[in-house]
Amino acid sequence: MRHGKKINHLGRTSAHRKAMLSNMASSLILHKRIATTVAKAKALRKYVEPLLTKSKNDTTHSRRIIFSYLQDKESLKELFGEVAGKNANRPGGYTRILKTGNRLGDNADMCIIELVDYNENMLVATAEGAKPKTRRRSKKKDTNDSPEANAATPNKTETKTEDTPTEEPGA
Repeated sequence: MRHGKKINHLGRTSAHRKAMLSNMASSLILHKRIATTVAKAKALRKYVEPLLTKSKNDTTHSRRIIFSYLQDKESLKELFGEVAGKNANRPGGYTRILKTGNRLGDNADMCIIELVDYNENMLVATAEGAKPKTRRRSKKKDTNDSPEANAATPNKTETKTEDTPTEEPGA
């Protein structure tokens, strides 16, 4: 039984797991989006979200704490510069996991984990205020009731015969 075991060990030793999560967090901060397995992404989310919260407070103490996790000066500079500025008003939920399917070699569940404020496609959709299209199942409406349908298809009662001459407009 797994009572009270909240951490996913990911099949690695403690040192290997910490190093892997540190490298993945640095890559996520620098590149804003990385592709990985779902299990690693969920573990990374628990690892990186507290760091993003700490980065809102730009003090020497918070920089040293985050550097002890990341061990990378470039990602630290990026985190306190651009990323913290975008996440300043967000109360939490800095990352998004998008599932992409299964890997060909071993059929592992793959996903993309990204920082929320950096996906341009989703930002454009929310900026326009466009709601996602929803479909409701309902009875089909009779197509003969609408005027567009009547113009496109003649009624069954009216049939055109080739014998009647038709006047062309403008002739």
